[in-house]
Amino acid sequence: MGVKLLAALAAAVALATPADYLQAQQRDDGGFGDPQITAWATLGLVAAGAETGGAADYLARQQPQTATDVALVAMARAAAGDRPDDLLPRLRAHKPGKLVNATIWTILALRQAGEPAPSALVQALLRAQRPSGGWSWLVGGLPDSNDTAAAIQALRAAGVRGKPIQRAVVFLRRHQNRDGGFELTLDRGSDAPSTAWAIQALLAAGTEPGAAAFAYLRRLQRQDGSVRYSARYDSSRLWTTAQVAPALARRPFPLR
Repeated sequence: MGVKLLAALAAAVALATPADYLQAQQRDDGGFGDPQITAWATLGLVAAGAETGGAADYLARQQPQTATDVALVAMARAAAGDRPDDLLPRLRAHKPGKLVNATIWTILALRQAGEPAPSALVQALLRAQRPSGGWSWLVGGLPDSNDTAAAIQALRAAGVRGKPIQRAVVFLRRHQNRDGGFELTLDRGSDAPSTAWAIQALLAAGTEPGAAAFAYLRRLQRQDGSVRYSARYDSSRLWTTAQVAPALARRPFPLR
C-alpha cells in the first residue's frame, strides 16, 4: 500500500464524525439495537444533518409502553420526518404526575411534531422547579443537571422566558468543572452526556455555552467518531455518541 494511500486513509479516520460512527452502527432492520437507543441515534443523526436510513420505519413498527418511551420514540420519528399519528393521542392525553421527566419529554415530543404544549403540562413543569433552580427526575427529588437541561428546552419550546429559565441557567452553571465539562450532580465529575445536555439547554436559553464545554467533548471523541462517557469511564459508546451529536451541532431540542 502506497504512502499517499496510507495518508489518505489516516486522514479519513481522523475526520470521522459522531454521525459517521452512528451510521456505522445501524443494523439491517433500520434500528440500533432497541427502540430507545434507536430513537437517540435518530435524533443525533437528524441534528447532525445526516441520513437516518431506515430508523423511522423501524421506530414506526415499535410499540412503546411507558410515557417517556412513547414521547422519545414519537419525537425521534417526528424529527426524522415521519409524523407519529398513532402516538400523538397518547401524548395529548398525558396527565402530569410524579414523574417530571415524562412531562418534560411529552412537551418536547409534541413541539417536535408541531403540536402546542398543553398549558397543564407547562404549569406542572414550572411548579416542579426546585428552590435551587433545578429539576429532578421525580417530583420532590434532588435536582440534577440533565433533567434541568431538558426542562429548560421543554419550557423554551413552550415559549416560557424570564426567571424560571434564568434560575435554571444559574443552576446549570454551578455544575461546570475546571475541565470544561458538566456533571450530573455536584462532585460526581464531568461526563459527556451531561455536558451535551447543558450545551443544548444554554443554547435554548439564548446563552453561549462557551468554548470550554465543546473542547471537553472534543477531547473525549475517538478517531472513529465515537465519544467516551468521560475521561475515566468508557461505556455505552453508542448511547453517549448519540446524545453528544446534537450538542456538537449546536442544536437544542426540539430539532428545527
